Amino acid sequence: MSGADGRDLVGLIAESGDRAYGESVTQLAHALQCAALARRDRADDEVVVAALLHDVGHFVEHGPEEPGHHHGTDGAELVRAFVPPRVAWLIEHHVVAKRYLCTVDARYVDELSPASRRSYQVQGARLEPDERLALETRPWFADAVRVRRWDDAAKVPGVGCPPLIEYAPLLERYFGPQRWPVASGIDR
Repeated sequence: MSGADGRDLVGLIAESGDRAYGESVTQLAHALQCAALARRDRADDEVVVAALLHDVGHFVEHGPEEPGHHHGTDGAELVRAFVPPRVAWLIEHHVVAKRYLCTVDARYVDELSPASRRSYQVQGARLEPDERLALETRPWFADAVRVRRWDDAAKVPGVGCPPLIEYAPLLERYFGPQRWPVASGIDR
């Protein structure tokens, strides 16, 4: 992360959040929609933070997406030193949760956005039975599926969501004081 102490997450989001990534919304709009859906569904704070930051790996340079290395692993690595293990695990496993849902429900693949369908293929596509079982037995598995479903639903252009500063207490709890630039989606 940028910043002298390695915790300037809001600065990183402000620098990169307005980028498109193959979907019909910016990365910041997508993150805010996902977090708003988590709050609407009364997720606890850790799950809300994971929903907000699930794609933070897109904000840093990373190699091509593949089964063992993708934006979820990059995002988890980026935040792991600052957040509870559950948050990092959910960020990392939201990609695998997509593969899981596509494996157990053939219709789910058809419901994915075109960009998500393409990434599904390069991220490994269907899970093998042993991979599926290993995922299903993890204590935070259900939360990873929830984050994944919010991820899929959080791609609607023009949806009004609270700005990032609404999550200041949560973000600063884990990452310390942040600089909050004046920008659409950040402070208003």
